Amino acid sequence: MINKTVSTVDDALQGIENGMTLMLGGFGLCGIPENSITALVEKGVNELTCISNNAGVDDFGLGLLLQKKQIKKMISSYVGENAEFERQMLSGELEVDLIPQGTLAERCRAAQAGIPAFFTPAGYGTEVAKGKEVREFNGKMHIMEEAFKADFAIVKAWKGDTAGNLIFKGTARNFNPCMCGAAKITIAEVEELVEAGTLDPNQIHIPGILVQRIFQGEKYEKRIEQRTVRKR
Repeated sequence: MINKTVSTVDDALQGIENGMTLMLGGFGLCGIPENSITALVEKGVNELTCISNNAGVDDFGLGLLLQKKQIKKMISSYVGENAEFERQMLSGELEVDLIPQGTLAERCRAAQAGIPAFFTPAGYGTEVAKGKEVREFNGKMHIMEEAFKADFAIVKAWKGDTAGNLIFKGTARNFNPCMCGAAKITIAEVEELVEAGTLDPNQIHIPGILVQRIFQGEKYEKRIEQRTVRKR
């Protein structure tokens, strides 16, 4: 029987080296592979290119890697809640590629499906389109976007089994499913790991064929984002 489990987060991250490109799931504070990110900080790898919707916050998620200046380049969509990200970007310490959120998701999905590129109207006529091929479809201009090329995809799921099948909970699905299988190696950390055959096949969101390594994480913070509009 197929068994893709590894004992520890350190075993899961074997092979990640300086200068690699990583995809990391999550949106805001939801569905972030916390254990893996903490281990990457401790591992000390640097010069990383990270593909993620956002860069966490100052003391959580990818914000921890930014604090240690382990990230060379961020490819993201929304990064408005990380003061350190803003500081590094404005000072020129951090290379940043900001792209439309839908384009970010589609570039992940294209990589997952083995599609090298696609056309989208998002970004036409803006800085996003600079240097890209432009074509007209049905009277509307589109720009060509290439699929991402990443060494590792690191995702967070609610439940998983030893064969790598995954179930995501609520909005934690966000960018996690489309990053599975979108890199050379996909690592899944899960809150609960069960034996293969335990999960209801009708509830599985990602099949194990898209996952190479899986482990059970621990000590998830379950943070909640709050919108502040005035001083208390």
